[in-house]
Amino acid sequence: MNQVEIWLSILVRKLLKRGNFTSVQDLKVKVLAFIEYFNRTMAKPFKWTWKGKALVA
Repeated sequence: MNQVEIWLSILVRKLLKRGNFTSVQDLKVKVLAFIEYFNRTMAKPFKWTWKGKALVA
């Protein structure tokens, strides 16, 4: 998965899946509020753990 897919998965699971939105404007406000909340509380740097294979010339 790339970073965008991971982020969208989090957004769907935490906000959109059980969300109740009265309008597009309401959805926009809640998504932006979630982004601010996520950045304050849950966001952390990604640490690569896979070393990969050496390239053969």
